[in-house]
Amino acid sequence: MALLNFKKRDAVEPGPVNPTVEAFLKNYSIEVMPRTAEKVDDFRALLPQGTRVYIAHIEGTPIEDMVKTAKRLTAEGYPVMPHFPARIIKDAATLENWISMYQGEAGVDQALLLAGGVATPHGDFDSSMQLMETGLFDKAGFKRLHVAGHPEGNKDIDPDGTTKNVDEALQWKQKFSERTDAQMALATQFAFEAQPIIEWANSVKAVGVDIPIHIGIAGPAKLQTLIKFAIACGVGPSLKVLQKRAMDVSKLLLPYEPSDVITELAEHKAANPDFNIESVHFFPLGGIKTNANWAINNGGASAKPANS
Repeated sequence: MALLNFKKRDAVEPGPVNPTVEAFLKNYSIEVMPRTAEKVDDFRALLPQGTRVYIAHIEGTPIEDMVKTAKRLTAEGYPVMPHFPARIIKDAATLENWISMYQGEAGVDQALLLAGGVATPHGDFDSSMQLMETGLFDKAGFKRLHVAGHPEGNKDIDPDGTTKNVDEALQWKQKFSERTDAQMALATQFAFEAQPIIEWANSVKAVGVDIPIHIGIAGPAKLQTLIKFAIACGVGPSLKVLQKRAMDVSKLLLPYEPSDVITELAEHKAANPDFNIESVHFFPLGGIKTNANWAINNGGASAKPANS
């Protein structure tokens, strides 16, 4: 089976929905940034009500912009999950202030905790575990805490190419989930090939971690765009696949769609109901509207008109 599926979206009418894919896309989530959210007039015209929307916190983004975006999305009917990157948070007082702002102004009660892409911490925190250990999210009554997952490994954490340190961190988070009331999930980096994702998910369970996985999937986008983001995000084996595709000029100008990888994962889930991938988390690298329309055309729930 081909790894990537390239089609001209404007030349092919959507075919019948695959019920297996439809089930797999149920309750998908999507990620935005304040600057990309500003380009959307009304999310209610694109995303079904209740869709969890992550807000990525990139270094240099003012917390005020993050909270403003969270407030807007909450008002439009979406549960919001902002990123809390440990390495850009100066200290516990700053963390407590961020939590208070999100709660007080936008009613946020869930968060994605991660180390962040900054090499040198700006202050006291270096990892998501340190954020969890403060107890501030529990004190504030946060109901859901997600943490990062890495289907292709993480060379920053395990420079020797093994998964030793990542596995130990996941086992710590497993114990945290067992001693607290927080609902947890692993929200992963995007990847493009189903079989390595399946093997990784099985390896997570094999080390005693049963936290559900929300698998990162890159939404429809130009191949050049995907390569740019893959490099920036440190995607490994998948990047090699994209670069190989880029050598074919006839495919370079065609848009990528995640049909194959999602179909393979959906079929595996259907055949193995206890498979630990619970849902899909989209990175709309080709645009939120493009991603939302692709999801609808492939079995995701339809958005309701804003005035309905």
